[in-house]
Amino acid sequence: MPYCTQCGQAVVETDLFCRHCGNRQPVGSPRGAGQGLSPRAASILCYIPWLGWIAALYVLASGKFHHEEETRFNAYQGLYIFVAWLIVDWAVEPWLKLMPGPRLPLDQLLHLCLLALWIIMLVNTSKGRRYSLPVLGELAQRSL
Repeated sequence: MPYCTQCGQAVVETDLFCRHCGNRQPVGSPRGAGQGLSPRAASILCYIPWLGWIAALYVLASGKFHHEEETRFNAYQGLYIFVAWLIVDWAVEPWLKLMPGPRLPLDQLLHLCLLALWIIMLVNTSKGRRYSLPVLGELAQRSL
């Protein structure tokens, strides 16, 4: 229930003026972060390179997208791409540095592939196409 911005008394959401003090009330009620976010826009945000994990966690934790299977699928899949990036950063790259001899830029190649994957998924999702990645898509489907 909203309250008057001047006197603090309870008011109805549709009231333009407080019934107790007569002060004009703000038009419309304030919405929480992301409440105006459409399911398609939320799906697109989940694939933004390096930052999509934040949107993915928001989608998965938000009650607004609880029944949006497509959006939740994209959130899981975007989150798993980010996890793959972290695995390359924290496991593959240090392991390759320990290898003796000439070093192949395998970690950089994997990073480039993951970045390309993020961009491909970003474009597909923005066009409204659902694309399930071979391994990560299966994980995302099971996570639903």
